[in-house]
Amino acid sequence: MKIKASLFTIILFGIVFSGCATTSTSQKNLSTPDSNFAYDSKLNQEQKHLKNSNFRDDITYSNYMSKRDSNINNELFSFYNEWKGTKYRMGGYTKKGIDCSGFVQKAILEKFDLKLPRDSRSQSLVGTSIKKSELQMGDLVFFHTGKTKHVGIYIDNGQFMHASTKVGVTISRIDDGYFKNRYWKATRVLK
Repeated sequence: MKIKASLFTIILFGIVFSGCATTSTSQKNLSTPDSNFAYDSKLNQEQKHLKNSNFRDDITYSNYMSKRDSNINNELFSFYNEWKGTKYRMGGYTKKGIDCSGFVQKAILEKFDLKLPRDSRSQSLVGTSIKKSELQMGDLVFFHTGKTKHVGIYIDNGQFMHASTKVGVTISRIDDGYFKNRYWKATRVLK
């Protein structure tokens, strides 16, 4: 009888503690998603997959966005994929070369039917000025880069798309390296 009681206690003890391990793992999988994401060009243009997420791979970032952000996201990444890697060319406005203000003007015109001025200084005067902490997808971000101004389109998570003088059309972080100390202002042109 003592052997049966001891065996029962050991089994019960094992079940209880293995159940705790399972609960801990389950809670880990249910945590909020990491807001870092990367667009996967192999997917259709409406999906951005979470990078380093605790969620299943088949859940996309667009599931967590508002309808406004989702529409803007789809249009921006569609445009970005068409132009990604295009070389920088001062005054350029074609796939042979484009500058930052031309890239922004063309993206906003083609995808949102909104005409912006051609130069970045004039673009900075359009729309509603917003704080850096209020940035939303589609907002224009401006930087002091010597005698000129640089402009890009905010996409999310501290990132913006733009035509870089060094690498052409690309995505960069606002708070990294070159752009961190050059941030100037942001405006909202999309409602």
